[in-house]
Amino acid sequence: MDTPADKNTAQHSDRPRDAATLIILDHSTGRPRVLMGRRHPNQIFLPNKFVFPGGRSELSDHIVPSACELSDHTLSRLLLDMKGQPSPRRARALALAALRETYEETGILIGNPAADSDIALPASAQPIWHDFFAEGVRPALSPLTFFARAITPPGRPRRYDTRFFLVDAAHITKRTQPRDDELSDIDWYAVDNLRGLDIPNITRAIIEDLIEHLAGDAAARAAWPAPFYYFKAGTFERALLR
Repeated sequence: MDTPADKNTAQHSDRPRDAATLIILDHSTGRPRVLMGRRHPNQIFLPNKFVFPGGRSELSDHIVPSACELSDHTLSRLLLDMKGQPSPRRARALALAALRETYEETGILIGNPAADSDIALPASAQPIWHDFFAEGVRPALSPLTFFARAITPPGRPRRYDTRFFLVDAAHITKRTQPRDDELSDIDWYAVDNLRGLDIPNITRAIIEDLIEHLAGDAAARAAWPAPFYYFKAGTFERALLR
């Protein structure tokens, strides 16, 4: 029999946590490619699947300084239908989480070179942020575009409300070794070959969106409405956030 504490824990654990993913798009070879890696088989969430780098937002992502901020357009769309208490600070933390997780899992830093005097960081920030700033880089948010959003269906071992950000590989400032071993087979994969990888269903949907996005002209890409995937009454829904 569940105690009240057990019920509260279960309810809390099933509540989707804020998370962020970064899709880094490389055009240097003339054939669009994205950075992906395979999650290790011992992972509880999506073992053995190819994914974009990313993970949940942490408290210290709310206090980290950046070289530049999100565009007003990106910020306003991140706030659309945000669960809980929407705030620009929380939206900003999502973008920072995407950059932090990308650095941690792949060793890639998106940001601006910084002098020693420009890299002050609150002492309470996570060690990984201290490592990021020690690379002589301040995270840059303005190059990021809010591309898509997805909420993990109920009943899964982990549930996330994930925002997918898109950034051009030209904004990579530095490449180092990954800080953890969460991903293997990290590489650049041609977009038109992604369908052949072992990928989660939601990632497959995002990839189809990416292919559609790349097929449009500059005006269509600029006006891109972010797809929002979620379950409602047992049905998979797709809305557009404009």
